[in-house]
Amino acid sequence: MSPKSRLYTLVKAWKNKPFQEARDACSESWLSLSPEEIAEQQSWSKRQEISHEPIFNLKGTKLTGSLYRPLLEVKDTQLLRLFMEGLDTITFWHRSGRSISGVLPISLHALSSKNCVDALIELILNSRLPVGSVSLGIQQLSKTRLMPNSEDGLSRIRRLGVGLHLLDFARTLPEINLLEKFKLEGIHIALPQFRNQDLPVALISQIKSAGTEIYASDLTLVNDLENAKRLQVDYCYGGLMMSPVSRNQIFHINDSRIAKAIFSLHSHNNLNQNGDK
Repeated sequence: MSPKSRLYTLVKAWKNKPFQEARDACSESWLSLSPEEIAEQQSWSKRQEISHEPIFNLKGTKLTGSLYRPLLEVKDTQLLRLFMEGLDTITFWHRSGRSISGVLPISLHALSSKNCVDALIELILNSRLPVGSVSLGIQQLSKTRLMPNSEDGLSRIRRLGVGLHLLDFARTLPEINLLEKFKLEGIHIALPQFRNQDLPVALISQIKSAGTEIYASDLTLVNDLENAKRLQVDYCYGGLMMSPVSRNQIFHINDSRIAKAIFSLHSHNNLNQNGDK
């Protein structure tokens, strides 16, 4: 066997190895893995998942970050493995020369578990990513009351330099209280909900004045993009901007689908009198 093939075998074996460390660090019974889930872990590296939703500036001319979609609807037994994969992807981008920040969704249910928070902190510290590279996207706050143990988990993670985002902002009292208490780095607003109702312009302006950035999510219609411009949001993402891609495809993205379309309409400005570029 040649040295090259031995190296390939070692790397392949490492990639296919089930994730054990974070599971051991978080010893609660609801994080134990079934044989079926272990088999799924062993095969995840054999496929290139389309799971990273690109985030752009409002004009769509610059890729600024990514939302890791598998964590939006994740089982307790898969949380730490998928969180580790999200961190690994952000590390991969940084080491390859693209400083792309990542938003990793997390539920209040997970943040209320001390053992789970301990494991998340260990994964973040072991990633050795620069401050500002990772943000947690808090979910389900509009449906769940923020408990003291969840607040403690958020505070511990915040001290690591991890940003805090609020996903699916619904303008509820618990969300407003969280904004005021933690001074969140970003809130994400699903714009389809405002297609038939007034935009919360005054509230968004107040939130922006406090230093929180606004993300417009789920953009699928041109009307959504127009509403994003009216709200003067900072960032946009959704099918109108670009569909989810794999972590390797991120390298080839500079601008959104909208920006490409606008450029194609004005490309004649780059031609001389003979029609040459």
